[in-house]
Amino acid sequence: MSGGIFPEGNTVMALTLIVPLIGAVLIPLFRKKPNMRETVTLITAGVLFDLVVILADKVLNGGVPSLPPLEVFAGLEIRFEIEPLGMLFALVAATLWIVNSIYSIGYMRGNNEPRQTPFYICFAVAIFATLGIAFAANLFTLFLFYEILTLSTYPLVTHKGNDDAKAAGRVYLVLLLATSMLLLLPAIIWTGALAGTMDFAPGGILAGKVSPAMMGVLLFLFVYGIGKAAVMPVHFWLPAAMVAPTPVSALLHAVAVVKAGVFSVVKVVVYIFGVDALREAGTGDWLAYVAGFTVIVASLVALRQDNLKKRLAFSTISQLSYVVLATAILTPISLVGAAMHIAAHAVSKITLFFAAGSIYTAAHLTEISQLNGIGRRMPWTMTAFAIGALSMIGLPPTAGFLGKWFMLTGAVETSQWVPVGVIVLSTLLNAAYFLPIIYNAFFKAPPKADKHHPAHGEAPWPIVLALTATATGTILLFFFPGVPLTLAEMMMGMR
Repeated sequence: MSGGIFPEGNTVMALTLIVPLIGAVLIPLFRKKPNMRETVTLITAGVLFDLVVILADKVLNGGVPSLPPLEVFAGLEIRFEIEPLGMLFALVAATLWIVNSIYSIGYMRGNNEPRQTPFYICFAVAIFATLGIAFAANLFTLFLFYEILTLSTYPLVTHKGNDDAKAAGRVYLVLLLATSMLLLLPAIIWTGALAGTMDFAPGGILAGKVSPAMMGVLLFLFVYGIGKAAVMPVHFWLPAAMVAPTPVSALLHAVAVVKAGVFSVVKVVVYIFGVDALREAGTGDWLAYVAGFTVIVASLVALRQDNLKKRLAFSTISQLSYVVLATAILTPISLVGAAMHIAAHAVSKITLFFAAGSIYTAAHLTEISQLNGIGRRMPWTMTAFAIGALSMIGLPPTAGFLGKWFMLTGAVETSQWVPVGVIVLSTLLNAAYFLPIIYNAFFKAPPKADKHHPAHGEAPWPIVLALTATATGTILLFFFPGVPLTLAEMMMGMR
């Protein structure tokens, strides 16, 4: 792609950040005309995707799109510049916003959800914040947009407005703001004081400027200050937030919030600490154990959940700690695996949540024990669910296989057997909590239709279209991993 009518990378970059805000302003103008409101949402998402694709083409060809800095205080700037990992994250967010918008139309209307206009507004602002995180050129900008993302998604978590939603919102807001203010912000200020800069840079900015012990303390502050990564024990906000509508769950797990967390962890390790410096310091070894603990324990908790969305929530906690675990291995190939798993998990987990919402919309079922035979009544939904589940297990030909393969390769090459054991054991646990759902859905007889189990088919077509698209994407990403793989390798200087 040549860049089309937007030849300058910085112009395209500015438009990319502005477009979601334009959508957020236009959506309420059509609050009394749902068709127009949702048309604005879809057009905004489509334009954003086109802009992000143009930027990706520039980055893949060696370009570094950037914007002039905006000085807030002396020496403190809001600055945007796109590096390969940020480009990968932006592609994930922009692509899935389109699909999630289509899905939301079917879900919000199919379930007669209240306050649909504020829902679409907050969604657009959340995507704006996500792009700000992806394009942040320094820690201050990352922190600013990280907080905007928290605040813009809070109304989505509390969308239903009942007591459960309000309680979940309090947990969400308090935990994420407390970790960022009490741990992340001090880590950022301390880093700026030690390094003399907050800018992200290849190879990191702390090498030779801090002792190994201090580097270990800083790493602790960053990992737990980035509460959105949901590393135990700062994970409680995520299962609590499952009271939100399913499109919000998809946003939290697949498009923006948790992804912003693990993305930030990877970005800080690569561009603030530096992989070589952190490995030589030897004070980050604890991270592999913490991530491994989260992977295994969250899998065991998922195994005990009968509520489908809660099982998926604990699955996300486990799966995203794979990214942290791969980062802790501290090899170039394992970090490529971390970046690949961000993309693979996004498309796979959104498929699973789409399927859960489809089941709720069509059959009003929420518990796994209620799903016997549902694959016969909802074959499109449950086939998509099966594809997403196989990807979470890490089986080819699905996208989830790729990240695990690179993680295992990095761990085996450096004889790090704890991560190997964690990945193997968690894969078995993933199979244990996903495969029975698939088996029961397709091979057990459904209950006879009566007033307690009314006959039903698939959910509204926008829901089925969206989940079919993401399930297809889960397979296509296995066979055509070129763009995310190239960006991941560029991040590590392998291209």
